[in-house]
Amino acid sequence: MCAKMKFKMAAIKTEPEEFEETNLKRPHGLVDNTYDSDDEDIKEIKPKIEKIDYSEKSRHCPYLDTINRTVLDFDFEKLCCVSLSHLNVYACLVCGKYFQGRGQNSHAYTHSVHIGHHVYLNLHTLKFYCLPDNYEIIDSSLEDIKYVLQPSFSKEHIKVLDTAGKVSRALNGSTYIPGVVGLNNIKANDYLNVVLHAMAFIPPIRNYFLRDENYQDTKRPPGDTLFPLGEFLKIYYQTVFIS
Repeated sequence: MCAKMKFKMAAIKTEPEEFEETNLKRPHGLVDNTYDSDDEDIKEIKPKIEKIDYSEKSRHCPYLDTINRTVLDFDFEKLCCVSLSHLNVYACLVCGKYFQGRGQNSHAYTHSVHIGHHVYLNLHTLKFYCLPDNYEIIDSSLEDIKYVLQPSFSKEHIKVLDTAGKVSRALNGSTYIPGVVGLNNIKANDYLNVVLHAMAFIPPIRNYFLRDENYQDTKRPPGDTLFPLGEFLKIYYQTVFIS
């Protein structure tokens, strides 16, 4: 009896039987990574952050129809209406007011967020911007505003100023004859306006100041009125001819 039991115990395998790995068929293109080593570097998949392409948006600004040309007046001093600073001043092309800067803490940025006016013109660089998105606007339909702010005169144009007699149109739609316009009377300064009118009709003085190249490299002391006189005469004789 004991001999039979020993024989049966010896016949039983004490080690587990080794199983062969079966080759499972997988669909084409699928990879089974079950047996990949843990030592391999696992590449983390980072989501892509899409950047806004402002180069395209700058040519298709959705706020150009909010520009109100009837309120634009570049004759007054270029000062921020809040800080009274003349540095880095922008004109709001919706309401016509001047504001400083275009950064997030600037008066122009605050105006764009609180009031909802989005199109601005840098009065120094003559570049247009959309705020608060802060991208440059490139559109040929705005060239008339740039010309009114900073008109330019060629030598040929200056020669025919006294004989042209063409009617021009302002941004607000009113018509005028270049050189035959009134001046703003600020705090009873009409006596000075008379002097400016007279100087504007003296050809040597007028022709000299209508060309920036005649005096732009001139060194002048603080408070000198050389450049403002040139700006005045260019605005006085600016011509936006009616076609």
